[in-house]
Amino acid sequence: MTATGKVKQRTDWPFYNFRGKRGRFEKQHENAKGSGTIRKRSDGRWEARYTIGIDPKTGKQIQKSVYGKTQKEVRMRLTEVTSELDNGTYIEPCKMTVDQWLDAWLEEYTPDVKPLTLVSYRTHTKNNIRPYLGQMRLSALDAPTIQKLYNRLLRGDDERKPLSPKTIKDLHGVLHRALQQAMKLGLIRVNPASACKPPRVEKPSIHPLADENVTKFLTAFRGDDFEAIFQLGLFTGMRQGELLGLMWECVNFDTDTILVDKQLQRSYERGVGYRFISPKGKARSISAAPSVMEILKRQRQRQNAMRQQAEAAWEESRLVFTDEFGRHLSPITVCKYCKAALNTIGKTDVRFHDLRHSFAISSIQSGDSIKMVQKNLGYATASFTLDVYGYVSDQMRCDSASRMEH
Repeated sequence: MTATGKVKQRTDWPFYNFRGKRGRFEKQHENAKGSGTIRKRSDGRWEARYTIGIDPKTGKQIQKSVYGKTQKEVRMRLTEVTSELDNGTYIEPCKMTVDQWLDAWLEEYTPDVKPLTLVSYRTHTKNNIRPYLGQMRLSALDAPTIQKLYNRLLRGDDERKPLSPKTIKDLHGVLHRALQQAMKLGLIRVNPASACKPPRVEKPSIHPLADENVTKFLTAFRGDDFEAIFQLGLFTGMRQGELLGLMWECVNFDTDTILVDKQLQRSYERGVGYRFISPKGKARSISAAPSVMEILKRQRQRQNAMRQQAEAAWEESRLVFTDEFGRHLSPITVCKYCKAALNTIGKTDVRFHDLRHSFAISSIQSGDSIKMVQKNLGYATASFTLDVYGYVSDQMRCDSASRMEH
């Protein structure tokens, strides 16, 4: 050690012993917990070794190493490690790869997610994470590496087309959840995805039906087999899966209310099929207009007629909307018929889900508060509802101001 406090490299010292947070070096003569040694390896890299404790079985010291290209690099890392040991926050580097952790996460920590959500998790990990990060050590994964992946996928390359900002944002959500669980288990110290910045996603445009188009739409499918389900979508704002999963016991004709407590969703377990799951957000009760309850009464009469005609072929399901044999309707079929009806009135850019938006906008224009619209639609917060439909309220205020001028 020179007078300036710098380390003078000595050929007769195979190691320099590093002790404490101040970065003081001594000739190696002991290896208490938290101490460390630095040396230059024959391959040119620098290695810092540190002791994390004593093996209770053998009584020998448990030593680990960190490596770097320069002495400064490993000295900084060794300072961090000794500080963590002193503070009791040290986590031993995990030998598991990203691939191995994703396997464990998907198997053990996602059993409660909805089927389509799990499909999305598996698709993102298979196509967008494993090919690029799978073979990395989980403990070596850092924010710059993840950010470079996002940027690469956004740009695209010779091997694959660019991904949309929305897809990359969804990918970020999957990776962040997986790494957050690893952090909770102590496999990594921090979640590196937290420091990453996914691309900005433009808010998707919605295409609600104007009043005159609502009238045309109602006329376009009048008398159709799907008339009742289209009407309920337009007059209650229920999602397609909620309508397809609606059961008669959830319809209360005495109180004019509809309980939305489940939805029918495609399942990929043991092949493709369907199952009932909870709705998005919490279960909710909708106070339906008398006209909506009349639609449901006519649907019950129509279903009873189909039951009598099908006789023994009828499959009792208690569903409000069924085919001629009592089976649930196919979401793809419902969308197909809805699209056909919309095309006849020239609204080729409108989807079944836009019936929900049409209901929301009609409610706001009729004087319902954002909070009431949120409750009826089942959104998590009023702020989200305002973010989606706030422009309607703004337009109404502008129209009101214009009328005052006249």
